[in-house]
Amino acid sequence: MTRPAPSPRPTAALAAGIAGTALFVALLALVVAQWSPLMALDRTVADGLHRHALADPGLVRVNRVLTDWFWDPWTMRALVAVAVVVLWWRGARPLALWVAAASLLGSLLQQGVKAAVDRDRPRWPEPVDTAHFAAFPSGHAMTAVVSCGLLLWLLRLYGAGPALWAGAVGVAVVSVAGVAVTRLYLGVHWLTDVVGGVLLGVAVVAFAVAGYAWSVSRREAEPATRGA
Repeated sequence: MTRPAPSPRPTAALAAGIAGTALFVALLALVVAQWSPLMALDRTVADGLHRHALADPGLVRVNRVLTDWFWDPWTMRALVAVAVVVLWWRGARPLALWVAAASLLGSLLQQGVKAAVDRDRPRWPEPVDTAHFAAFPSGHAMTAVVSCGLLLWLLRLYGAGPALWAGAVGVAVVSVAGVAVTRLYLGVHWLTDVVGGVLLGVAVVAFAVAGYAWSVSRREAEPATRGA
């Protein structure tokens, strides 16, 4: 197996993780406090999309197929699992374990925050779809960001060419945006739920990248230290 490229210094990834966490915590505080302007924005967006969904059952079916199959969290996790198996089989076992741990951490963190916040989902006299568990943050949005982010990181580590990299980034952006839109259109999440999921997902990926880069740098420095 081609060895991954040398890990960059973790400074940029660490900064992204801190920024994502700070923005998520700020949004979380506003959601818990039920800040009126933000709640009004949530309601306005939800009401407008729900009216459109009621008027277009065909588009609702399309969105349900996308969210239940193509962009379902288990589909996203399955892609990461395939990458982990390939890494393990080809000998990159520390990296495989790191990716698996990051994906698992994202899932556990998501469910923990949901349980702690216990936010109600939008409720409709005529719902077009249903969902389980609490609303904040969106599990679909967070899982999409974590999964796509980890897979993009692996492509970067193994030196993906410009064409492959551009295509992968495009697919990732469309997937994350598509997940967010479908969850809103189907009326199972508030706007702040999907934004929160994206922010927390960015933080998980960024800290995973920073942590791995730091661990690699430490391992590479140990032989030099022993030989000094």
